Amino acid sequence: MRSTFSLTAAALLCAALPASAADPHPSRITEVKLYPGSATVQRVARASAGSRTLSFHCLPAGLDVQSLQVAADAAVRVGETSVRTEDRSLSAACADSPLDGRIRTLEDQKAALQAESDALGFVTGYLKGFGGAGDATRAPADAKSLAATADALRRTGQDALQRQHQITRSQADIDRQLNPLLAERERAQGRGDKVVSVTVTLATARDADVTLSYQIRGPGWTPAYRALLDTTTRRLRLERQALVAQNTGEDWRGVRMLLSTGQPQRNTSGRTPTPWRVDIAPPPPPQAEMARAAPAMAMAAPAPMAARGAQEEPLFDVTVFQNSFATEFGVPQAIDLPSGGQRVAVALGQHEDTVQLAVRTSPQLEAAAYLVAEFEPPPGVWPAGALQLYRDGGFVGSARWTTPQDARASLSFGVDERVRVSAEPARDNQGSGGFIGSRAERSVQRAYIIENRHATPIALQVLEAAPVSVDERVSVTTRFTPQPAELEWMRQPGVALWRQDLPAGQSARFTADYTIGYPKDARLQMR
Repeated sequence: MRSTFSLTAAALLCAALPASAADPHPSRITEVKLYPGSATVQRVARASAGSRTLSFHCLPAGLDVQSLQVAADAAVRVGETSVRTEDRSLSAACADSPLDGRIRTLEDQKAALQAESDALGFVTGYLKGFGGAGDATRAPADAKSLAATADALRRTGQDALQRQHQITRSQADIDRQLNPLLAERERAQGRGDKVVSVTVTLATARDADVTLSYQIRGPGWTPAYRALLDTTTRRLRLERQALVAQNTGEDWRGVRMLLSTGQPQRNTSGRTPTPWRVDIAPPPPPQAEMARAAPAMAMAAPAPMAARGAQEEPLFDVTVFQNSFATEFGVPQAIDLPSGGQRVAVALGQHEDTVQLAVRTSPQLEAAAYLVAEFEPPPGVWPAGALQLYRDGGFVGSARWTTPQDARASLSFGVDERVRVSAEPARDNQGSGGFIGSRAERSVQRAYIIENRHATPIALQVLEAAPVSVDERVSVTTRFTPQPAELEWMRQPGVALWRQDLPAGQSARFTADYTIGYPKDARLQMR
């Protein structure tokens, strides 16, 4: 009888376990190469000696079947591969979705808290009825025992009520974690939540690992950076990160991850030109024939894009790396990335350098000065991405990192409030000149005053936009005081740059005079 009970219990236990636990050859994800907009996933399963088939279950339905690759060592002979797609609910090995485990864990935590709350409710209920008329318990007769009993009741009731309040807060926290998971599971079930099984025919005389790799669209990554500036030491730390996310339907747990700037989904070859074909156009058809052809053309019009089925919104902008050659970043630690679109930040290293600090202003546009750090571009590939800026430990704002085009890179770290910028009212005069007044002249004068209110000197940079003639009939004469250090800043004709070391508590004045000559009967256009 004991043997029968043991067999029955074992059968019930096996029935209670998930079907995937009974899989004799479970596979695991070992490596993921992530591209902007797609990923190559590598799975490994153990084939037993003498096996004739090996199955990889619970693969995402969005995988590219044509990208399937099977690899094994020399002791394994690999034959044909078959692919089967079915609903998750109908698959014996994949009855539970990847979210079910996390949902059950949170639900169990919430149920345990609710059980504790109910038990505390029994305690508070008992305390409320303690000493009542219908209670057989009687309070002590002497005052000393009565005070001790009252104090014990008060402490016990207070502890129980405080614990109930903490349980309510904990349940609310669990609900905040649970609700998105429930919504994601419901959304997955609404779209069918299909899974793919790949079965490989093979022959092996000993136990061996078999690797299956496949391409899947949807996952992605985008670079992100943090620039931390210490103005005292003039040290800049540039941290390189990656924001990764995936919504494939399978969790990536403890996988080795490679991040690539390549785009396998783009064209693999460039376009080639076609020759021009020059011919005499036929005469237009009569109006009556065009009227008869109009209804047919209307029927053949393509359907609007909205009617062709909406696609899921991409996790990231997949055009970020269009101008970058393919480079791979290896994440040093194993990564856990659950399905569901949650973005996870991954550290990709950092670069430190000593920078040159300057205060840059464009008085013509804005009466403000900004702190700028100039430094040598970091070595390696740093794709364009979002940038968070910190100055002396404080967050100053967001910008976008782009690969420097010149030998120097520069980052702006917010307004320098100790530098006062003011612009004098501009002067704009019209006149005439040339032979018997055949030409008109326009004179523009601008002046700016910059004051350093720091206790230390600053390296000042002042930008000025000067007029540039794009017509040979228009002449431009410029006079600057003092003479700018650059007349074509950042290779921009007409953009002048003054550089000056400004002592503490001192001010400097910069002037620009422009004389524009043009034909008297012409209308001057400034843009």
